[in-house]
Amino acid sequence: MKKVFLLALLFAPLFLSASPKYWIYLKSKDISVAPAVSHLTLDNRQKLGLPLSDELDIPVNSAFETVLKNNSIQIINRSKWLNAVSAVMTSEQAARVRSLDFVQEVVPIDPGFYIARQSPVEKAQMAPVMSQVQANAFLKEGLSANNVTIGVIDAGFYGADSSTSLTHIFSNKRILGIRDYVKPGRAGNLLFSTAESFSDMHGTEVMAAISGLDHQDDMQYGMATNAKFYLARTDYSLREYRGEEDNWIAAMEWMDSLGVRLINTSLGYAKGFSDPKENYTPSQMDGKTSAITRAAQIASDKKGIMIIVSAGNEGDDKGWGIVSAPADAKGVLSIGATNAKLWNRIGYSSIGPEFLSYVKPNVSCFSLYGTSLSAPVITGFAACLLQANPKLSNKELIDVIEKSAHLYPYGNNYVGYGVPMASRALALLKAPYLPDNSKKVVAKGKTCEVEVNSTDSLVAVYRKKNEKDVLSQQVAKVQHGKISLKRQSGEKYTTIDLKNAVVEVQWD
Repeated sequence: MKKVFLLALLFAPLFLSASPKYWIYLKSKDISVAPAVSHLTLDNRQKLGLPLSDELDIPVNSAFETVLKNNSIQIINRSKWLNAVSAVMTSEQAARVRSLDFVQEVVPIDPGFYIARQSPVEKAQMAPVMSQVQANAFLKEGLSANNVTIGVIDAGFYGADSSTSLTHIFSNKRILGIRDYVKPGRAGNLLFSTAESFSDMHGTEVMAAISGLDHQDDMQYGMATNAKFYLARTDYSLREYRGEEDNWIAAMEWMDSLGVRLINTSLGYAKGFSDPKENYTPSQMDGKTSAITRAAQIASDKKGIMIIVSAGNEGDDKGWGIVSAPADAKGVLSIGATNAKLWNRIGYSSIGPEFLSYVKPNVSCFSLYGTSLSAPVITGFAACLLQANPKLSNKELIDVIEKSAHLYPYGNNYVGYGVPMASRALALLKAPYLPDNSKKVVAKGKTCEVEVNSTDSLVAVYRKKNEKDVLSQQVAKVQHGKISLKRQSGEKYTTIDLKNAVVEVQWD
């Protein structure tokens, strides 16, 4: 996820503590304390059939905090979901804290943070994705995310209040709340007027891809043009530092307490640049190792939150290649990126690990400059569906989006189930079935010819070792309404992508 973010600005690094940051996991909670959630959160959970509250909603035990403070431990963030606090400590302090009888575990928050960066968006470059996902189908139904609130967790929102593509959001007072977890206590409006790092516009571009609308040029950048927003800055980007994942978790819990049901984030955690022994390894992208992934899964399973995450821009990185945390969480909707013409995986887009039992990324769409932009496009897509049916749970919403994608049900670990189509998603809201756009063919031997109905002379083909894992992504030629295939070594399935239909070949 290392695409360069091009800005004609220079910034000086801020001072950062030399001491590492730690998670301090606690053994218990004070169950006599009231849950820390809003009435809107409780109302949302009741409508979704979830428990109104549980122990995860109870704050961290204040008596434990007092003991830590008396030991000169300065708490940075608190996670009621993980029953933990974060703090910057010396190794001596960490050893002392480990000996406290109420402490379960003390775990370093290792360096190694990546942000999915991209170049600034140009108007002509957003048009293909809007037509690709059939945004006009939402416009015809009057769907623009009215009465839907979206949380955005990102690196900064510099210039958002003066962006012409976001004028309608600010003039209609649709920013409901702002928090800066990098510099706690700083006035929220300073996020719009003060640039501290070279990617402080990242969240601004993400917002534009979710809900951007330029009245002067009659250009629509995003689908959720009438959405409301909570914004959180959790990343100081001049330091590649996974130590900020506690900021992300704190932002998630803040948004949950306010009743936010849909959250977009283009931040990811993978490998680092300092001590290699402290980095994540690809095998740890297993949906259960990192704190940020575990928190995302809690949000999905226990709190009914729909989290949409960039899959990552590590696809060309031979040392990594796969999705980063929290895109590995089973309960989040991870978004990859496709080419504009063939709709197959664009080179930088991270792929799903083969050792996962589920498909990652879940879906994909066109983005020239990174999965940072494909994820917010699908966030706007999801927000329009929530307007159409506010009773959808997060898991039902994921199911609709996956089933609306053009390769469904033949997903793979390159592009997931493909590109979501608004017309199919709207049809799914009315009836739980799909038109017959897919077929399966059994091929015997080492070659076969498949009849296809395609106006394109070239189509994408995925050679797979099993039902989801791709051996290679290729381009096939359509000749006289047929595609000729020659079976590769280890190939058991071949997916032929016709955009408006999909053919799955099973080699016998």
